[in-house]
Amino acid sequence: MSALYLEHFGLRETPFSITPNPHFFWAGSGRGSLLQALRYAVQSEEGIVTVIGEVGSGKTMLCRMLLENLPEGIDAVYLANPSFSRNEILDAIAHDLGVDTSTAPSRVDALNAELIRRFAAGRRVVLLIDEAHAMPRDSLEEVRLLSNLETSTRKLLNIVLFGQPELNELLAQRDLRQLRERVVQRFELGPLPPGELRDYLAFRLQTAGYRGALPFSDAALALIARAACGITRRVHILADKALLSAFARNVQRAEVEDVRRAIRDAGLQPAAQRPRWQIPALAAGLVLAFLGGHYSRALLDSGAATPAADGEAAALAAPPSAAPPRQGPPPSDRRSAAEGADRSFDPATNPARPDPDSASPASAAPSQPVAEPPPASARTADPLDAALQRFDRWLDQSGTAYTLQVATLPGQPPEQLRDRLRELGASLDDAPLMAARLPSGSATGLVVYVGDHPDAVRARQALDQLPPSIRHNQPIVRSRATLRRGD
Repeated sequence: MSALYLEHFGLRETPFSITPNPHFFWAGSGRGSLLQALRYAVQSEEGIVTVIGEVGSGKTMLCRMLLENLPEGIDAVYLANPSFSRNEILDAIAHDLGVDTSTAPSRVDALNAELIRRFAAGRRVVLLIDEAHAMPRDSLEEVRLLSNLETSTRKLLNIVLFGQPELNELLAQRDLRQLRERVVQRFELGPLPPGELRDYLAFRLQTAGYRGALPFSDAALALIARAACGITRRVHILADKALLSAFARNVQRAEVEDVRRAIRDAGLQPAAQRPRWQIPALAAGLVLAFLGGHYSRALLDSGAATPAADGEAAALAAPPSAAPPRQGPPPSDRRSAAEGADRSFDPATNPARPDPDSASPASAAPSQPVAEPPPASARTADPLDAALQRFDRWLDQSGTAYTLQVATLPGQPPEQLRDRLRELGASLDDAPLMAARLPSGSATGLVVYVGDHPDAVRARQALDQLPPSIRHNQPIVRSRATLRRGD
């Protein structure tokens, strides 16, 4: 990009480079919440974590942010080349840890001794592997064996695999089932919702030094969203080329014609020929972080409508075809938030792309109260049991419904959980709360929900009306369909 281009728009640096730069990390659309969840996972979980995302969705950026924001006491080994053989992986890890493998009977023995030494010194090691879907099977098997290194009480090495959806397909193969069984957390990095494109572009531009009104018309934004299909790398390419076209015309704002030129130059299909939204909604999930007394946030199902500027913008608002919800686990298993939501990640604060199970706002019935609670005496005596039972009953009901996740309460004794539920209930005018248990390892922890709404639009409206003390927890909209999934 020429200096004249930067000067024309008042930029200090390129705002839409496709090179992952942590300086430009955007915490919206659930990215910040996923980063917090990964920090929590590498600090407290024992096993393998997977992060799945499409090409260009921001996996490498997230990986680099994790490297820069690891909790205290954790050392990282980062492997950007997934094509290592078994021995090459061991050599690369040993090199990063400063281990001389020639003095031990085997590479694994040398690594094990170093991991034990660091563990005794109060440090742990996490292995981050980017593009893991391209790893040879033998190398994946070596990763499984490394996950076995442990003391009598703790694992010595945590492993995070970043990969495309093909990684899920690979792990589903029967000969890799032993590795699959060691995956304790699964996150999915979803597409950028069209309704958040404006904020995303504004953030990148402001970070690069831009000041002023967004240099894209509403129609241009709609066309970028439609052509990019939520892939941030495509967003960068199209936004950059559209601004270059505006610069060539000596104007300060990119219009539809500039975006069309960008689409042609990038070799993408014309927006009018593309499906309205090609990427399916990814599985919703639970962010487990609870740091500094604040509840972290996972951005999930939402469907508020976004005004369209013209015919092309209006096309964005058309929802995808509905898909029937999948059958979930039995009620006894649903109290585990990890199984109820697959512990994955989906940025569904998408005004232009409602949840596949959502009903049309025009035809939706009025919001209904949560399933009939237990008698008042039982509710007063044990709010914890009442909240758990309410959630099971709500989950068992048929039809589309949405609720609000208002708090995450990990790792607290039952009496403290009851006190927190009473406090939350008082903040919500004694509204009946629902709760699901956190996954194993945090058996007494809870995810707390409130409300029952027929569609994501009304759930979002209810979310906006929550009191400030609850909004401080960054509540999110959740659908019954995603909470029922138990993949």
